[in-house]
Amino acid sequence: MSRPSTPFSHLARAAYCPRQLYYAEKYDDHAPPPEVEAVRELAFRYDELLRADDDELDARPVVVPPDTYRENLGRLTERDDWAELAAPTGREVFLRGRDCHGVAHKVLGGDPPTPTLVSPGDPPERGVWEPQRVRAVAVAKALAWEREREIPRALVEYPAHGVVRAVRVTTRNAGAYRRTLWTVRRTEGVPPRVRDSKKCAACEYRTTCGTKTRSLKTLLGL
Repeated sequence: MSRPSTPFSHLARAAYCPRQLYYAEKYDDHAPPPEVEAVRELAFRYDELLRADDDELDARPVVVPPDTYRENLGRLTERDDWAELAAPTGREVFLRGRDCHGVAHKVLGGDPPTPTLVSPGDPPERGVWEPQRVRAVAVAKALAWEREREIPRALVEYPAHGVVRAVRVTTRNAGAYRRTLWTVRRTEGVPPRVRDSKKCAACEYRTTCGTKTRSLKTLLGL
């Protein structure tokens, strides 16, 4: 008997916290808010935004100064895949892999093709956040399953910053993906609470979950 396919979004939530996934499922709360869609739309207007003046950028959900944003987009134009990033071959492409399914926000043409995820948030100093790393591998594997060929990487775009990061399907990254998939499949009932962490303070279910977070003074020993 085949296992049910897991949505990409479930993997990302479980990588962040399995208990968060439990509450999102319980309240059927997976649809992104309108402001998320507004930020994601920036990823399909890079050419236009590169030429935009300060007033135009200030009217967009861009979170860095206009000069910085244009500089970041200027660096993107130096990439070999710039033309596809700005005008992708595939947009909002539904993928169904062996284990997971969901939408790749872009599929860039090329040999091999490259799927991308568009994040409404801020990038870390280096690389991508763990949930995005797991989700990116899942998207790459799903595209590989559909195309019957190796897809060595996926991209994560942070359009509010004009930043793009690569996630390669390395042994380490594939291992994180498999562990998260195993967690989603084996979890029954309410997962245990995680220990006090920054994740809890940022989670939309922190009051429902009941995880206690310590104050900054307590964390600093004051």
